[in-house]
Amino acid sequence: MSDLLDKMRLAILDGEEEDAEALAREALEKGEDIKTVMNDGFLKGIQEAGQLYADGEYFLPDLVCSAEAMKCALAVLEEELKKPSAGIESKGKVLVATVQGDVHDIGKTIVASMLIANGYDVIDLGVDVSNDEVIKAVAAEKPQVVGLSALLSTTMEEQRNVIEALIENGLKKSVSVMIGGAPVTQEWGEKIGADGYADDAIGAVELTGRLLA
Repeated sequence: MSDLLDKMRLAILDGEEEDAEALAREALEKGEDIKTVMNDGFLKGIQEAGQLYADGEYFLPDLVCSAEAMKCALAVLEEELKKPSAGIESKGKVLVATVQGDVHDIGKTIVASMLIANGYDVIDLGVDVSNDEVIKAVAAEKPQVVGLSALLSTTMEEQRNVIEALIENGLKKSVSVMIGGAPVTQEWGEKIGADGYADDAIGAVELTGRLLA
């Protein structure tokens, strides 16, 4: 199986979406151990990509490609991963979304992939997510952390609106909110009452760990 695992790692590292999807299907068809497939195959690839990015050897487009390939593999393995038989223990549940009015997906996708790679259960609501949708999802899914992405200066205000809505609905006490996005800053986070700010995916993973500590 080591050859298959290495192919999985390389598919993610090289951003080969079709290969990642095909390898995930092959693993299911062969009845391979899902925990091994994730930990020693696909997750090794995304973790290595993240490290290369942190070291300056990978650039944002490279990391985006790796994240998209990881997304393809996870789409195939999702149902199997949810089964108790998978034996994968979550470090915590994180809900992520790009705020309403904003259709940018790249940053959020990378963050979601890196969080999954580091053992978190991630609920990705997608892009242009209305504030009501976020509130309903928090109430239903009960995550410990909510990650809000805004890639436009015109949509940053929605991060504040979501935090205010969480407070109004009595949900803020049970959840930490982290924010990110190109125009977002630490100062903005402090101003709107966010629990943390991260400027990249590596930082988001580290911040999530601190918020759940």
